[in-house]
Amino acid sequence: MKSERILKWLAIAAMIFGILTVFSGGRALFGGMEARAELGNIVPFVLWFNFLAGFVYVLAGVALLMARRWAAPMAILLAVSTVLVFLVFAAYIVTGGAFEARTVGALSLRSLFWIAVALVALRAMKATAVRSNPR
Repeated sequence: MKSERILKWLAIAAMIFGILTVFSGGRALFGGMEARAELGNIVPFVLWFNFLAGFVYVLAGVALLMARRWAAPMAILLAVSTVLVFLVFAAYIVTGGAFEARTVGALSLRSLFWIAVALVALRAMKATAVRSNPR
């Protein structure tokens, strides 16, 4: 029961996180040269990934809140894909690519958040399965 309550709060956080991600990514992508200049050394593939993932964050949050069966796999997909983008970003840095330190922080936060959501979602799914199929 506790993991289900935590999951509801994480679902709400995911939706808010997604909305903020879409707005900030949209501003960076479509806000013109002045908006881009404020951001410094953006890494286009990270920016596009985060922008598009923001829409999926909202969808995942709604699915988690509604306890859809596919919500946990979606959270796992978001965790794995974010970590993979982080790894590609790390390779980009090692090869001398220009970047902003805040991008490292943002990808760390996103990775940890979605790993936590995926773990809590899996735990909640197991608890629900046990209650609905008692032996």
